[in-house]
Amino acid sequence: MIRIVLVDDHELVRAGFRLILSGQPDIEVAGEAGNAEDGLRLIRAQKPDVALVDVHMPGMSGIELTERVHRADLPTRIVILTVVDDARFPRRLLQSGALGYVTKACPADELLLAVRNVAQGKRYLDAAIARQMALAAVDGEASPLDSLSSRELEVALMLARGSAVNEIAERLHLSPKTVSTYKQRLFEKLDVEHTIALAHLLSAHGLLDGQKRTPPATAAGDA
Repeated sequence: MIRIVLVDDHELVRAGFRLILSGQPDIEVAGEAGNAEDGLRLIRAQKPDVALVDVHMPGMSGIELTERVHRADLPTRIVILTVVDDARFPRRLLQSGALGYVTKACPADELLLAVRNVAQGKRYLDAAIARQMALAAVDGEASPLDSLSSRELEVALMLARGSAVNEIAERLHLSPKTVSTYKQRLFEKLDVEHTIALAHLLSAHGLLDGQKRTPPATAAGDA
């Protein structure tokens, strides 16, 4: 039996996935969470075989959750849920520790295939994501996000959602000076001058849902 938890801030999305998954004789939905913080606590408590995790959530993102599960060496394998559309899927996400990547628009049979493959320790890429990455390779396009370290990506996501340096430092158990250094370094790598530009870049690469972002109060002095 594959035990699975659902981590997504949309209740209707969770209901749809639960309906698909709970109808399978070899899959049990062991729990649900509406944000990544609760999702991480649920994963630590339940230790499910697989977690379906939305990449776009308020607070901690699905990528941050995945990297924390990976760093903690928890047995749960992650399937990231994303919306590709026109966004360029960064290869950097393949290094986050997740084994599966599927779009929310994927058919039910592909979702089930992803869950079963990942439960067996196999990597699974949704056909739409694989196709988009193949086209990017042919065109010679690379995501600038691929140059970021795990910590830089984590800080970038928090900044883009409107978190201040002191807030980020407290959440990551770092000094504000260290966070400021990460901020300056990632701004240089991504060639952006303020957090609004950073948010636009992350949105363009499918890592940030603009409707869920809390806009920074000002852009001045962010460079």
